[in-house]
Amino acid sequence: MRWWAAGWMVVGVVALVACSASTGGGSVGGPPGSRPAGPSTRAPTPTSAPGSPTRDSPPVSATTPSASAVGCATGHAEVTVTPGAAVTQRLCVRPGTVVTLVLAPRADDKRWRTVRSSAPVFVLPTGWRVDADGTARASLRCAGTRAGTAKVTALAKAPDVAGAARVAFTLDVTVVPYPRVG
Repeated sequence: MRWWAAGWMVVGVVALVACSASTGGGSVGGPPGSRPAGPSTRAPTPTSAPGSPTRDSPPVSATTPSASAVGCATGHAEVTVTPGAAVTQRLCVRPGTVVTLVLAPRADDKRWRTVRSSAPVFVLPTGWRVDADGTARASLRCAGTRAGTAKVTALAKAPDVAGAARVAFTLDVTVVPYPRVG
């Protein structure tokens, strides 16, 4: 698939998610500046395109966060990576958020091996497992009070080939702190 076709697909999914969230009364986090923050009872779980992050967050307070943090996931987020998805994705989260990373079985002969974080003090990978069907899962626990960035890389390797596993997917996670009050 051409890169511009994938871009239009992502734009279409974002528009569908925004429309479904506005008709359902919920609020789903999107890219910064995509939608104003406001009160919400519960965020619906959207259907996403391959490789696009989904977010399921608890109620949003009535205070307005900073402009750079609008759309950041809070509480819990899920990122699903399927074959043909972008190899690098970005995700903005609030401190204390737990991100579930789901790596679908690969289309080539490689298998998911492990997940690493460039800054475990900001994003700590835990709970790594590979299911029988080849789907890999990891929990990414974000810093409780600190702000920062980390590159989370998923490594893959063919089982019958010598050598080290190589980076097959990168998730750039930015932890944005809550605004100070008082």
